Amino acid sequence: MCPGQLDHELWRGMEKQKHIIETQQFDLPRIERLFEQTRRVQRSLETGNRHEFGYSLKGRSMISLFYEPSTRTRISFERAAQLCGMNVCGTENAGEFSSAAKGETLEDSIRTLTGYYPDVIVLRHKETGAAQRAADTIDRYQLPVHVINGGDGTGQHPTQALLDLYTIWESRKERIENVHVVMGGDLAHGRTVHSLAYVLAKYSTVHFTFVAPTELQMKKEITDYLTRHGIRYTLETDPKTVLRDADVVYWTRLQKERLDPKLREDIERHGMYQIGQSEVDMMKPDALILHPLPRVGEISTEIDDDPRAQYFKQAQNGLYVRMALLLELLG
Repeated sequence: MCPGQLDHELWRGMEKQKHIIETQQFDLPRIERLFEQTRRVQRSLETGNRHEFGYSLKGRSMISLFYEPSTRTRISFERAAQLCGMNVCGTENAGEFSSAAKGETLEDSIRTLTGYYPDVIVLRHKETGAAQRAADTIDRYQLPVHVINGGDGTGQHPTQALLDLYTIWESRKERIENVHVVMGGDLAHGRTVHSLAYVLAKYSTVHFTFVAPTELQMKKEITDYLTRHGIRYTLETDPKTVLRDADVVYWTRLQKERLDPKLREDIERHGMYQIGQSEVDMMKPDALILHPLPRVGEISTEIDDDPRAQYFKQAQNGLYVRMALLLELLG
């Protein structure tokens, strides 16, 4: 295979979908093929061959339209596009530094930007459902542009879920069976846990424990989804009761920007939802500790060198997964 040539065998027979809005779009065959391509991208970059995919999407372009601040999602998407040979432009805080500050609707912004001939718009927005609205606008006018949801409100963040799943898949030697996943923190507002729960539910032997204060427990629409699909789950409030049995511990920060200040102060004062050395000492030797980042004190820096702590590797995997996804959509 020539440098930069796509592995079309990976995509043969795969249903093409124009937009990436939610993780429910991905069935297991598609996930497996995406991860095979992700692994190929990863090996290429890790061996120093940064130019293998440099001409794959040459001449294509991406706009990153971010209405909320972001470090990992925006930069990894932009870097992924650059490494595939794409042109990139965008804004990190469109809520303040675009016509949205003047009252322009998302629909008008999308119609305007599609007139500049992008191939992909990666959208991050504070409102749940914004990505679907953008996709509906593009489809209504039959515009040849893909929308990728980079996180919308408390809804979903599908590419984060894919990179989370890839990290689990890779660490467990490509087998996700009988995995006990403990998710903790602000589960009500954390879109990353919502997306990951949906995609992990495709593996019938996975079971969950959701650990959070009652006010911040997992959304009912998601637990109802798990029930309908026969996926086991339990609800807990004390992390120490479940960490010993976890294969994957997925921790999240308090979404302070979305919380009642008094509730936030009460939770922080008790300090129950912080993971430090004593909590890690309870865990299995081969447990996986993940976090979508940024962290703001809920995971201690003292455990960063523990081989079970994989959150920085997890973030790096976002580059590989997003490259593979762009290659799938545009290749």
